[in-house]
Amino acid sequence: MPAWLIVNRIASFHLIREYPRRQPLVLVRLATDRRRLRGIDGLLFWRLLGTGRGDNTAAGADLRRSALFAVWRDEAALETFLASHPIARRWTGAEEVWQVRLRSLGGHGSWNGFAVPEGLVEGRPGGPVAILTRAEVRLRSWRRFAKAAREVNKAARHAPGLVRVVGVGEAPIGRLGTFSVWDSLPTAHAFAEHDSAHHNVVARTRSDDWFGEELFVRFEPYASTGTWNGRDPLAEDQDR
Repeated sequence: MPAWLIVNRIASFHLIREYPRRQPLVLVRLATDRRRLRGIDGLLFWRLLGTGRGDNTAAGADLRRSALFAVWRDEAALETFLASHPIARRWTGAEEVWQVRLRSLGGHGSWNGFAVPEGLVEGRPGGPVAILTRAEVRLRSWRRFAKAAREVNKAARHAPGLVRVVGVGEAPIGRLGTFSVWDSLPTAHAFAEHDSAHHNVVARTRSDDWFGEELFVRFEPYASTGTWNGRDPLAEDQDR
């Protein structure tokens, strides 16, 4: 594909928490909304996701909360979706919604064969950073990965500079990831490089070949609306 056709891409992340009475609808919509998202003009890639409980990135599920990660042809395509699509209009009735627009700060890997970082508008470093991780864990490696993930989860929740984190997944086993917001790129790097639990897990994923596919992308979260746990994490970072 010619480079000029893909250079305006942006990504977005949407975190939706429903009222208790609507909890049964969350799992239903994770299935039925897939059909409604197909064929949307300008929506190049998307994944509907379940989420973990609170800031727990290990195994577990919050049945009232779901997420959408998407890559758009350009910002206009996202604007049209938010203004007119029934799914986006329905989110206005949720208990809590947080939505953020994302430009690339680099990364590697793919998600179901789609190279997420490719063609995204380049972000400006120096402010808060959002990080998306995702892995297709081999079945033979699942038990070892799950044990290691619990150790990293404990360390990450107390990491200096971590503003928010949520575990996300396409399935309870094997296809899991995280979306996190950090106050700066240096603090995120410091955790990745110096936390022993995280460093050991990364090393084992390579030496033991745990993943069939993996993705790691850093983003500039340049515009957000709504709240996550009662506040906008980006506004919260600015208050510091």
